[in-house]
Amino acid sequence: MKTARMSFPTGTRRGVFDLTEACERFVARERDGLLNIFLPHATAGLVVMELGAGSEQDLLESLDSLLPRDDRWRHQHGAPGHGADHVLPLLAPPSLAVPVLDGKLQLGTWQSIVLLDPNADNGARTVLLSFIAG
Repeated sequence: MKTARMSFPTGTRRGVFDLTEACERFVARERDGLLNIFLPHATAGLVVMELGAGSEQDLLESLDSLLPRDDRWRHQHGAPGHGADHVLPLLAPPSLAVPVLDGKLQLGTWQSIVLLDPNADNGARTVLLSFIAG
């Protein structure tokens, strides 16, 4: 198994961050297998989605509608509404698996691997990549 630990700067803003290119580079010299992406954080998740054309804003607005950033949450340290960030794994899990054929991620035409980070309290996120040859 081949593994790598990467740090992705997220700054002080909530948002979506494209991991696709880093994942493509990681598997580029491999053959067939499975790429596992794991995010060891309790307040961020991973999704496969289309980027551009307003999708990022739609995702964040939908997330805020489902998990409002207010004081209803029992978990209340950090930024306002931070308790919602801890419920995020319900919708965006901390891991994804993507098939790899001949060194290429088998994503659909408009699909990207995205780190969803609704928590502006962290300036960087760690991502663990693992390639398991088939």
